[in-house]
Amino acid sequence: MTSGRNRMRTLDSATRRRFQQLLLRWFATHQRDLPWRKNADPYRVWLSEVMLQQTRVVAVVEHYRRFLKQFPTVKRLAAAREASVLAAWSGLGYYRRARMLHAAAEMIVRERAGKFPTIAADLRTLPGIGRYTAAAVASIAFNEPVAVVDGNVERILQRLHGRPITGEQLWKKAEELLDKTRPGDFNQALMDLGATVCLPRQPKCRLCPVLEMCATRGELRRDRKETRQKKRQVQYALDCRNGLIFLVQRPKSASLMPGMWELPEIIGPNGNAEPCLTVRHSITVTDYLVRVLPGPVPEGTDGRWVARSRLTKLPLTGLAQKILRAARVI
Repeated sequence: MTSGRNRMRTLDSATRRRFQQLLLRWFATHQRDLPWRKNADPYRVWLSEVMLQQTRVVAVVEHYRRFLKQFPTVKRLAAAREASVLAAWSGLGYYRRARMLHAAAEMIVRERAGKFPTIAADLRTLPGIGRYTAAAVASIAFNEPVAVVDGNVERILQRLHGRPITGEQLWKKAEELLDKTRPGDFNQALMDLGATVCLPRQPKCRLCPVLEMCATRGELRRDRKETRQKKRQVQYALDCRNGLIFLVQRPKSASLMPGMWELPEIIGPNGNAEPCLTVRHSITVTDYLVRVLPGPVPEGTDGRWVARSRLTKLPLTGLAQKILRAARVI
């Protein structure tokens, strides 16, 4: 099962079969209770997978329920205005996902009469659906024997084989390990194992159902350096008058969150002004300390007054939502 120093460890068919059996037996009693697992409806599976991209499960569950209540079918999503979709998406971040979700729904309804493609290769022709999402939807909703590779699966495969694996080799190893009779369950079991047991820094090896086959039995040593978070301080104005809030809209041409609504930013020093609140906010590798100053907004700011009752209908940036919640405006 183990080869020389520079060769990839291989698992024979008996070992792979035992891995599949042990993992699926564990999954039967330890799988996470997630709302999108109530059935294998392709719309619900697809929606959950798009939401879970770059977002933790705990942050997705409630958003998923609310979004599904507003857009219960792919046809309802396709018929909605983009602004309504973005508003429902607010708080999840990475808003390009919502735009692509909406565009794909329109294509499914317009070109396929509301029917989802049933194989991964066809799913990848839809906007915003990459290799991982296509494989997840195809295997879970349509039982296509195709493997998935996300961060959790990558970590398990590397520990199982005892060395870093990247690129196409990862997908090859995932395909070799896949239980082709129950691909959807197997893929979900592998992802659950990575999310709850085979953790990034402190794996719970004593709870692992496939520990006997693991080459590292713990953290895999790496030479890669951790990315250091940058720190920045920013200021925003919170101007509330007579039940109205002053907001500005990001340009449609902006590379980040185009068309979204936010509080007006105050550029430059602002004397000894005391913030009414401060919040912390992280985007990729930058940690922001956000000082929120009570209005009025800087003179000449191009924006609009919005009724508090309308705020949840607008596509707000995640930071704007965080500030308005902290200020008890929404």
